[in-house]
Amino acid sequence: MDVCLRMVLSLVVLVLGFIGSNGLVHGAVSSSTWRKISRINMEGPYLGIVVPNSFEMNPLMQSGSFVPHHNLPYVDFSGRRFRIGRLQKEKVIIVMTGLSMLNAGIATELLLSLFKVKGVLHYGIAGNANPQLQIGDVTIPQFWAHAGLWNWQRYGDGPEDELALESNGDYTRKIGYLRFSDYNNSTKCNKSSENLLNNVWYQPEEIFPVNGVPEQRQHIFWVPVNKHYFAIAERVQALKLGGCVNTTCLPRTPMVVRVQRGISSNIFVDNRAYREFLNTKFNATAIDMETAAVALICHQQNMPFIAFRSLSDLAGGGSALSNESATFATLAAQNAVDVLLRFISLLSS
Repeated sequence: MDVCLRMVLSLVVLVLGFIGSNGLVHGAVSSSTWRKISRINMEGPYLGIVVPNSFEMNPLMQSGSFVPHHNLPYVDFSGRRFRIGRLQKEKVIIVMTGLSMLNAGIATELLLSLFKVKGVLHYGIAGNANPQLQIGDVTIPQFWAHAGLWNWQRYGDGPEDELALESNGDYTRKIGYLRFSDYNNSTKCNKSSENLLNNVWYQPEEIFPVNGVPEQRQHIFWVPVNKHYFAIAERVQALKLGGCVNTTCLPRTPMVVRVQRGISSNIFVDNRAYREFLNTKFNATAIDMETAAVALICHQQNMPFIAFRSLSDLAGGGSALSNESATFATLAAQNAVDVLLRFISLLSS
């Protein structure tokens, strides 16, 4: 071997050794973290449990059902803590996302990219768009959509006018629109006056599935949950849920119910008119700020997914319980945890 070549190779080995000793390998993942992840994955696959915040995660952590891994109870990476352990008979990895679609998407993508996961279960509380249900009920939607991606139509154009960039396939009028003039204070007898905000048209997400052609986009609005998971969820409906906080009880015992659709966006909906629009237009029940992001990531990664959302309030008020959401929020979170645990026990059996 040429002397110069030997010197270059020796230098490369020396540099790699130095980098490795300082934990700066595997891109953004340190060598020590990567070793932990590799050890964890050797014991997989796991169910991924995705939860929005500590208020919703604490009842699970305090239930006694979660048994942390004896050697590696957690891995911290990129601002997230991935808790390793068992729920019922299943090996699980629990991650808290934080508020919003962005945080939920990032946390779910990290979970699926770093760890050996066989399915994702998401749970939490949600606003309610269906006045037939009440606080404490746990909904299991069959489909989820991100309702915050819009094409805002210019004033003067209407439903028969093509949207900007519609001809390129970037936007569509197939899903439907919200006409602001329908909600003017002066609207009477179903006759609308003009509104400068005009119309917003709901748009599907661009997705790039792992089993598709790289960089060749597809579109989806209603993301389905896993069919097998949804079938199992039918058996969860018999679960008895809590209905009281101390001596204050709900008018009826909460129930678990499979529903058709849930809606997510980076909007906290506390408006009766918009709640009624979402229910009438899309037949939506649960309204939240994370689930559709989790669903979209799982759909693109071809990963089984389902979500359980306990209703904490009737969005925008209008019921006798509309001002009591603070009283029953902890109950709603606990009911979501109870449904999660029951689903896992049925899945394991």
